[in-house]
Amino acid sequence: MDIKTATTLFDALSQETRLRAFRLLVEAGRQGMPAGALSDHLGIPHNSLSFHLNHLSNAGIVTSRRAGRSIIYSANYEVVQGLISFMVKDCCSGEFATIHEDRHKGCSIIELANCCDTAAN
Repeated sequence: MDIKTATTLFDALSQETRLRAFRLLVEAGRQGMPAGALSDHLGIPHNSLSFHLNHLSNAGIVTSRRAGRSIIYSANYEVVQGLISFMVKDCCSGEFATIHEDRHKGCSIIELANCCDTAAN
């Protein structure tokens, strides 16, 4: 991932309604959530949510598909993984976090260093 793509993603997530919607979609898993259910859960009008979901979709951090009369939105986990990897690899330099591949599980593992100074407690 390049810095321009990361900036676009951070811009999309930097608004409260969009961040709340995105978090719900992450919780919903790969099956996603209908736009109406998202609107009800967040307590915002459908047209307002549509504006925010469109912004997230244009950034590529959510995807949508039609199921009958409903539009189902899902978090784009590949993009999210790319953004997290970008932050860990390019911003932390291994001092605070590392990322490695678990070949047995087929996933990436992020390890965060203990940044708390226990002597100060």
